Formats: sequence, C-alpha cells, structure tokens
Amino acid sequence: MNLDYYKTFYYVALSKNFTKAAELLGNNQPNVTRSMNNLEAEFGCRLFARSNRGVSLTPIGEQLFQYVSAAMNNLEQGEEEIKKTLNIENGLVTIGSSETALRLMLLERLGSFHEEHPKIHFRISSYSTPQTIQALKEGKIDFAVISTPVDIKKPLHKTPLVTFQDVLIGGPKYRELASKTRSLNELMSYPFVSLPPETGTRMFYTQYFMNQHLSFHPEIEVAATDQIRLMVRYNLGIGFCPDDLAADYIARGEVCQIHLLEEIPKRQICLVTDESKVLSSAAQKLRDALAADASYRPFFCDC
Repeated sequence: MNLDYYKTFYYVALSKNFTKAAELLGNNQPNVTRSMNNLEAEFGCRLFARSNRGVSLTPIGEQLFQYVSAAMNNLEQGEEEIKKTLNIENGLVTIGSSETALRLMLLERLGSFHEEHPKIHFRISSYSTPQTIQALKEGKIDFAVISTPVDIKKPLHKTPLVTFQDVLIGGPKYRELASKTRSLNELMSYPFVSLPPETGTRMFYTQYFMNQHLSFHPEIEVAATDQIRLMVRYNLGIGFCPDDLAADYIARGEVCQIHLLEEIPKRQICLVTDESKVLSSAAQKLRDALAADASYRPFFCDC
C-alpha cells in the first residue's frame, strides 16, 4: 500500500484535473499522472475517466473515494486536534484534586495561572485522594493535586507543594475542653466528626490514633471538610480540620481549638503525575508552574 498514491488520488478526485492536483500537492503533473496510472494498475481497473475537460471518477473510483475521503478527513481532524493540544494558549487541562488540596492551594494557583493564560480551560474533578490516584492511573485526568497520606508506585511521581497543619476544634458546647491541653485518651468519650474511611484524611487519623494505641471511630461521617467545620460549629461533635480553614471560625469565636499533648503530624499537598504519559503543552505548562512555585517556598519538603 502506497499512501502517497491515495493522497494524490484524493486531490485529483477533488480538483478533477491532474495539473491542479499537482499544484495543490506541490508536485508536477507528470508525477501525478504516473502515480494514478500505477494505482490503477494495482487495482487492475480505471479509477478516472479522462477527457479534454479533465477527469472524472468512474463508478469504482467513486467507491474508492468514499473511503479515501473519510480517511483524509479523519487525518485532517487529527492534525487540528494535535495542533490544539500543542497550542498552550488554547488547551484544556484536566485535574483531579482532593477537597483539601483544592481549598488550601489549588484554587489560588489556578487563579494566578489563568491571569497569565486566559484561553486555557480547566476541567477539575474533586475526589478523595485514593479516587484521584485511580483516575490518574486510568488516564481520566492529566495530573492530580492531593493531600497526604498517599501511597504511589512508578510510573507515578509526586512532588510536594504545600505543608499544612491540622488542628482539633470544638463548638461552644465543648469550649471547656479548650481550657487546657488534653491527651487523646481524655477525649475518647466525646463524639468525633470525620470524613469517610475511604479518604486519605480518615486513613491519616486512623493511623494517628493507632500510634497512641487508640482506635478512631467517629460518630458522624461527612463528605467534605467544610461539613466538619459546620457540624462542629453546631455542637454535633469535635473534629480535625486544616488550621487555615478553621482560622476564621476560631477568630470569630464560633469554634475553639483544643490543644493536644500528642502532636498532630504535618501533612502535605502533592502534585502527582504519571511519568509514562505525555501531557499536552497546556498541561505541562500548568504542571511546571505548580512545581516551580513550590521550589520558592522554604518550608517544602519531600513527601
């Protein structure tokens, strides 16, 4: 199969003239004629009817043209899609993010990036950390921005972006607990509010309690960190929340911070990419911008 023959056939059929087809192809008329003679010889039939006014397709030629034109249209559409993909100023970036990562840093970074590249579009899916990693493995997203803990293996690669600290908070009903530093064991009789077991945050606190030889069994499970703050505010229990997200509530006196003897380990927000997959130019640009921003912050560390 000589693909050049089919390309030449396509342009001859469109222009109905060997000379015009040669001009469109940047070739010369004898080469075009020779190519079509060779293609007809391969099929053993006439594809064109020649006349002084030019050429027209024979019935067999018409049949072949349906397939060749469909292939050429697909190729042209493919070229356009690839050009769009490689054009950083008109790309689409698909991002998977955990809620904590989205609220603590990603929205702010996307805002800054959008100011510089207003024609790049984002498609953001909010999952739990494990769900986000699975979406990345399945190729549903370009990259992930998630909060630790996270367990990944090659070809996935993670880059730390932001370090953050959780705090334990309680509503007015539990204000007495904030009067002094408490041990986890003292709080085991109180109702906890937490995210579901399949989230990275829940896994983190399950391990945190296990490290103190305790079990973590929240009485209330909610779908989002914001809901933890609301549940705590209305005295439905006590719960852990990133300090940045709890700060306004604490400042207004709507909740109080309960200080613990057992230090809560710091957590991180990480960028996770699949090194086996090629990103579009737009996705590469945003990924590099996130990673570069991280390199200027002195408190970043490996995660």
